[in-house]
Amino acid sequence: MSTTSLPAPDRSPRLREALLAAAFTADGLLDLLGAPAYAALARSETVPALRATRGDSPLDTLVRLFLLQRPVPYERARAALPLAECVEDGWVIREGDEVRATVDVRPYSGPEGQDWFIVSDLGCAVGGAGGIGSHEEGVVLGVGGASSTLAGITVRTPVASALDVGAGSGIQALYASQHATRVTATDLNPRALVFTRLTLALSGATPADVHEGSLFEPVGTETYDLIVSNPPFVISPGARLTYRDGGMGGDDLCRTLVQQAGDRLNDGGYAHFLANWQHVDGEEWQDRLRSWVPRGCDAWIVQREMQDITQYAELWLRDSGDHRTDPTQYAARYDAWLDEFEGRKTKGVGFGWITLRKSESTAENPSIVIEEWPHPVEQPLGEAVEAHFARQDYLRTHDDAALLADHFTLAPEVMQEQVGLPGAEDPEHVVLRQNRGMRRATKVDAVGAGFAGVCDGTLPAGRILDAIAQLMNEDPVLLRDRTPQAIRLLVGEGFLEPAGQA
Repeated sequence: MSTTSLPAPDRSPRLREALLAAAFTADGLLDLLGAPAYAALARSETVPALRATRGDSPLDTLVRLFLLQRPVPYERARAALPLAECVEDGWVIREGDEVRATVDVRPYSGPEGQDWFIVSDLGCAVGGAGGIGSHEEGVVLGVGGASSTLAGITVRTPVASALDVGAGSGIQALYASQHATRVTATDLNPRALVFTRLTLALSGATPADVHEGSLFEPVGTETYDLIVSNPPFVISPGARLTYRDGGMGGDDLCRTLVQQAGDRLNDGGYAHFLANWQHVDGEEWQDRLRSWVPRGCDAWIVQREMQDITQYAELWLRDSGDHRTDPTQYAARYDAWLDEFEGRKTKGVGFGWITLRKSESTAENPSIVIEEWPHPVEQPLGEAVEAHFARQDYLRTHDDAALLADHFTLAPEVMQEQVGLPGAEDPEHVVLRQNRGMRRATKVDAVGAGFAGVCDGTLPAGRILDAIAQLMNEDPVLLRDRTPQAIRLLVGEGFLEPAGQA
């Protein structure tokens, strides 16, 4: 698809002023449409929003023009926009007495309430399994659930340099522009780089350096403090759709991206990826991912979902609208997906997050945590990700003796649940549950529950265990010997915090 028909990124300030003046913002949309119609838009359902925009205000006009992609009367468009400039710059086209948009412009609220605008191809504002209604190779999607997930798990500390690999419509580069002095964006699709520039310009953000090419190829040996990527991770036969299909065999694209990131990170820097990975007969999926982690990096990998190969194929066939095609063609494509998986002995596909932290000082003893956590979490998780690696550093540098000599506090928002039959004198087991961040839950015994309950930072862990031993008539030496492993688990999962880090 050509880039020549797209608007010019450097000609957007007056359009932004007009959008803001009309309250064409996330808050303005919610006020105009109401919560049900606003939520329906996220599901690509437009009828409620069409009904709510039957007025003639500038906001009604802009919603119909840019969000719903309906032609609007010329005079109404002129009342809402600097229309002559918008036509000249390519944001809209005049067709007789009507005006229509050339791109989708979607209001988006930034992390501190900033009024942003995400620019994407018409009909592609929301990705996902509903189908985008287009089979064209170069389409550029807007913000979907995956984009928001990646933005939420990214560590947001101030950095000198950030790199967005596979920038798409530019949402990750836009987030990075808020805390990075310099942002670089790359994409194999030149059309995506234009959309990235449009998103940044219309959102009033600092421009990014944009480079066309695959993965890290466009930036050579340059290194960064932050790398983010929502790559085309779908494991598919061929590379029919640039926005989702990696073009390498199996999960090789995600593996290559992760493995090459180590050499592109500055010491202490973070890399965040969304990825798919194969579950292969005769192989533990955790071992597969462990082999991806580059030397000199700690890693935290979370599998959020696993689908069998039939579910996976059907999901992505619906995503591209193939389920609406001729049944024979659909069956042939379905067959091709299953042939691909059979040839690679793939029984399922996992989806999740991969975070790397460059840590040259721990290269000989990296922290690699690989886990499955399909349960609800509280976004944004950037601070929780940063805290995870701080806890791993702590545990790596504290043996059992140091652990028992240290002081701990119970993390905020941790609650205790007792599970057992009604009226029973003692519970069957006790569960500690987090109400923030990862929202983990873990079973503990009576010692673990008692220990966690009195951790307020005033006494060292060993002294607390001695007191518990006396109350429970246990040998304090044996209790000290067997408990550090449980303390490590509670610290590692964020239930307890070293008093100096709390």
